[in-house]
Amino acid sequence: MTQSLINTKILPFNATAYHNGEFVPVSDKDLAGKWAVVMFYPADFTFVCPTELGDLADYYDRLQALGVEVYSVSTDTHFTHKAWHDASETIKKIKFPMVGDPTGRISRNFGVMIEEEGLALRGTFVINPEGEIKVAEVHDLGIGRSAAELFRKVQAAQYVANHDGEVCPAKWQPGEETLSPSLDLVGKI
Repeated sequence: MTQSLINTKILPFNATAYHNGEFVPVSDKDLAGKWAVVMFYPADFTFVCPTELGDLADYYDRLQALGVEVYSVSTDTHFTHKAWHDASETIKKIKFPMVGDPTGRISRNFGVMIEEEGLALRGTFVINPEGEIKVAEVHDLGIGRSAAELFRKVQAAQYVANHDGEVCPAKWQPGEETLSPSLDLVGKI
């Protein structure tokens, strides 16, 4: 049985990313002290991946306004990320670091590596400033993700982190009522 990554600390890693026209080092230390989203996808130059990354690029400024940095990760190299960025109008919109994971170490750290294919599953992880995973979502390769729902989950994770004793119900949006779990609520929701 696989153990959940929820509330575990991210494992150390070092990698190179393509970011803002440059190759830059990225490590677990870059995620420390702020909220982060790490989004794994199978490969550059594919079909569902650019739709997801383009969608996430459209939400990047909103995530940044929440103090969140985004890292996309595939088992491609940083060189391949640059080539894809140069070739695709959709990928040209990306302002967040595109991390290369050709050894699969980061993908294995997050439990999304498909060993027999050398690719990562579609995994999305929301990490708090303490380096703890608060949201872990993994999809089969054929199922794309929604940046709008990820944005809502980040808002909920941040709300819960800042409001001790409160939880966010299904479809919660900022400004809506939350719940304070107690014996008085049992059977009344």
